[in-house]
Amino acid sequence: MARDTTDSRPIEKIDDLVAYLAKGCKPREKWRIGTEHEKFPFYVDGNAPVPYAGPRGIQGLLEGMREKLGWEPIVDAGNLIGLGGPTGQGAISLEPGGQFELSGAPLETIHQTCREGNAHLAQLREIAEPLGIRFLGLGGSPKWTLAETPRMPKSRYDIMTAYMPKVGTQGLDMMYRTCTIQVNLDFESEADMRRKMQVGLKLQPLATALFANSPFTDGRPNGLQSWRGDIWRDTDNQRSGLHEFCFSPDFGFADYVEWALDVPMYFVIREGRYYDMTHMTFRQFMDGAARKEVPDGEATMGDWTNHLSTLFPDVRLKRFLEMRGADGGPWRRICALPAFWVGLLYDAEALDQVDALTANWTYKETHAMRDAVPRDGLNATMRNSSLREIAREVLGISRLGLLNRRRLNSDGFDETHYLAPLEEVVARGTTSAEDMVRAYHTRWGGSIEPVFMEQAY
Repeated sequence: MARDTTDSRPIEKIDDLVAYLAKGCKPREKWRIGTEHEKFPFYVDGNAPVPYAGPRGIQGLLEGMREKLGWEPIVDAGNLIGLGGPTGQGAISLEPGGQFELSGAPLETIHQTCREGNAHLAQLREIAEPLGIRFLGLGGSPKWTLAETPRMPKSRYDIMTAYMPKVGTQGLDMMYRTCTIQVNLDFESEADMRRKMQVGLKLQPLATALFANSPFTDGRPNGLQSWRGDIWRDTDNQRSGLHEFCFSPDFGFADYVEWALDVPMYFVIREGRYYDMTHMTFRQFMDGAARKEVPDGEATMGDWTNHLSTLFPDVRLKRFLEMRGADGGPWRRICALPAFWVGLLYDAEALDQVDALTANWTYKETHAMRDAVPRDGLNATMRNSSLREIAREVLGISRLGLLNRRRLNSDGFDETHYLAPLEEVVARGTTSAEDMVRAYHTRWGGSIEPVFMEQAY
């Protein structure tokens, strides 16, 4: 998220919060694709982490991108912490450990998404290379300890850093040492949202397996294929993970609101200042619990929007749906992740097929699969099938959906070729995480350093 909002419209009743989500419903012709991707900056000299401050730090990178793009600076307590593009052109933001994120524009095709990603990486290289900086496409920081990892001067992150150890064992690793690719997708009605949410939740472990790309921690193999996926198993289980109420046949906007109301807040913003609100839920805040400790302590729509952005379920509901299960990866996967989900969810025939395939998968079965995937990857099972077998079928459905969309580029190619990296994983039978661990034990000679060459943008 590039910036926190300060919408001061008062919330009068809970129905206002339900109506806020319902306004996300869009007719099919207005559906768009928003892709976000994060990457780790590092100095080529020594493969060292890049701090925030200074002309050769993250601050210098942002200043260079601001001059190149002409985008609006996003400032927090006097520090440049992001850039906002013109309306409809996305944003650049920083994750807590300096992970550099592009929040892409809402686009119509995967072709446009891929061009956007390539343009961003080219622009970033132009600024970063003279500074001796490159970027790593992995799901987890492979070398630096948590203590060695830089911290970005962003107020919400200070609050989260103090809070995370109170509610889970891996929250700080999530903040400072993981990267993701995610896609944001639209829905046309509450029923359409429900179908896409439930299919997305059931298949998120499969996405984690297909994109598993974080097998190293502190410079050595960690025994996992997706360390990032394992981290999310105990980050803050009130606000993250898989939630059974979303599997209900009548799940809707109001159910999500009722859940969100009882999750502790992170902050509210008043006059540019962040106030720590981790000691109360949004429902308590709405009931007036902060009137004596926060100026203008009445709940606003801006507070609600910010609160929704601090919830981390496997599929997040805002005025769109965010698919959040994938590790970060090399540039081809920036195109593959949205292609995978668009093929499944944006074509009626494909959605019918994948909905039928997963219809009777239960919450408990999905949760067990989610728990197994970080270690087992495509060897994890759902009932009597391996995820590799299920992946082959699901990718076939996604390919059908992309074929049915008939979105051609200037060379006459449709969107199906963007699935190639995932089809290669299934054909090979090994994830990129497994391939890297094999390289570590063979041609890398037990050294982590080659990862900075082979997995760099």
